[in-house]
Amino acid sequence: MSRNTLYISDLDGTLLDPSSRVSDESVAILNDLIDRGAMFAAATARTPATVQTLLSRIHPSRTPAGRDIPDIVMTGAAYWNRRLSRYDYIRMMSAADADIIKREFARAGINPFNYCLGENEILNVYHSAELTPREDDFYQQRRHLALKKFHLGRQPAEWEPTVLFFAIGTPEKMDRICQTINRKTRCSAAWYRDIFNPEVALMDVYASGCSKATAVKDVATELGCDRIVVFGDNLNDLPMMEVADLSVAVDNALPAVKEKADCVIGPNTLPSVADFIRTDFLSQ
Repeated sequence: MSRNTLYISDLDGTLLDPSSRVSDESVAILNDLIDRGAMFAAATARTPATVQTLLSRIHPSRTPAGRDIPDIVMTGAAYWNRRLSRYDYIRMMSAADADIIKREFARAGINPFNYCLGENEILNVYHSAELTPREDDFYQQRRHLALKKFHLGRQPAEWEPTVLFFAIGTPEKMDRICQTINRKTRCSAAWYRDIFNPEVALMDVYASGCSKATAVKDVATELGCDRIVVFGDNLNDLPMMEVADLSVAVDNALPAVKEKADCVIGPNTLPSVADFIRTDFLSQ
């Protein structure tokens, strides 16, 4: 049996069911495989605060040599060690780039959430204006999470290093500002449609070089994995699917994602990702 395949799954719309949780059946399957030696991790735009909670019932995975396999969080800006509840790696953006990004968002009439790394692995999240209904919904779902502290109506102190800007708006506006930020800074900006409402666009801005694809390759190389299998559903999963040895789309994925994938499995309403990993892992 091969012990060198790294299985990487997106969360929302892929491993998570429509209620944004990992089903009991998926948990049971994955834990059995991880206990047998399967190497599994998530790659997501979410922060450690939500990943730690969403994956709390899934055993942290290790290599055959006993090394922890981190989850790729914040679209590759950081690697999170769930077993130790700490960052294994995190990349900040420069203060100069952060200032440019703030000005461009303000010029577009958008107030982003500004994520800064504080003490004890806490992410301080700042938002300087009144929340829109969609932003308030985002805030209410996350306000009580550990590892994350919101500061509404405030700007971060100058010395606080920025990890991420997250913004919510229309696809048209997000597309325009995304192109501007990518042109004017060294940062990586990307927008994508909300899987629950395609009329709403979400945008992430990270330091230069941050991407799921880069992170997946780096983690696999660091751990000595010789095969990468990835699972996804949205456009922001395409880069990591392109660097994988085998790319898998769930049936509810966007048409463009299913077209690029090597194979298409069942939807996220079923334990499709876990079932595929079980079949693939046990067949080697």
